[in-house]
Amino acid sequence: MSRIIELVDKLEKDSILTKDEYAEIIKGHTPESDEYLFEKARAIREKVYGKAVYMRGLVEFTNYCKNNCYYCGIRRDAKNADRYRLTEEEIISCCEKGYALGFRTFVLQGGEDAYYTDERIVDIVSHIKEKIPDCAITLSIGEKSMESYEKYRKAGADRYLLRHETANNDHYRKIHPSELSPENRKQYLRNLKALGFQTGCGFMVGSPYQTIENLAEEMIFIKELEPQMVGIGPFIPHHDTPYAKENAGTLEMTLLMLGLIRLTLPNVLLPATTALGTINPMGREKGLLAGANVVMPNLSPREVRKKYLLYDNKICTGDEAAECVACLGRRVKSVGYELVIDRGDYKTNV
Repeated sequence: MSRIIELVDKLEKDSILTKDEYAEIIKGHTPESDEYLFEKARAIREKVYGKAVYMRGLVEFTNYCKNNCYYCGIRRDAKNADRYRLTEEEIISCCEKGYALGFRTFVLQGGEDAYYTDERIVDIVSHIKEKIPDCAITLSIGEKSMESYEKYRKAGADRYLLRHETANNDHYRKIHPSELSPENRKQYLRNLKALGFQTGCGFMVGSPYQTIENLAEEMIFIKELEPQMVGIGPFIPHHDTPYAKENAGTLEMTLLMLGLIRLTLPNVLLPATTALGTINPMGREKGLLAGANVVMPNLSPREVRKKYLLYDNKICTGDEAAECVACLGRRVKSVGYELVIDRGDYKTNV
């Protein structure tokens, strides 16, 4: 226990450990050392962001995807997926309704769907910006060329989420088909940073074949990348994938990794994800108490929410957006934080 406390103190002071030291914390952690870590993580996030919790309005606009990732419920070979695409008008309408509810950031997320050409994405982004000039737009639409990313940036996209899923190349190849490359994935993230996007990476906790050493490598990778956002969540199996019968990741380990990320990247924008709330009714609240400061309610039309099923038993698929925001506001307040109306940009001056 004393050794883990010593390492947590070192991380708080220096914001970096060796891979072996991260692995030592992950392997040897206890409920007592976890709480010590979470106290440190909360203190740092409150120093940078105060008590604010930022809302991101999620618009899941297509569940078509050309990729065949072995864990994903909308993978190309998911024959039972009920596919859909939202029109530009529907996407903009989601954002306008969200703006009226207090959202100032919109996350446009979808599978890698060739229907949405660069021209269509540019039109959607630019038209949202015309109608809601004080909002931030985050894109989460996968691997694109440098030229495509540049077009999105010029159209007005502020942020880009591209979860790398695992930093270990061998592990990446075990959970993805051979046409996807871990080296390319990391380079896309570097390209996004180079273009001036507030850039987000992320990984699954407890995915098949993952080791403690893999989790330690995640910390080394994100420290090297220095993203403005990191989105993590527990692996949750989907019934229509090759990993349907695998065990889910745990709340305990996901919270531990949230705390480590906060101490490693003090200014990071860190969501308490829907997946956390899916594996535990208090998952998002516990995520906030472990160092997270972002929540992402769903603004997609109710009739499509159950179709965007990356994993089983996803929560909040039937809620109206207004109901969801009110509920989240109460949940956030219950653990001492405040849901705010704000773009919630990354802070560099603290």
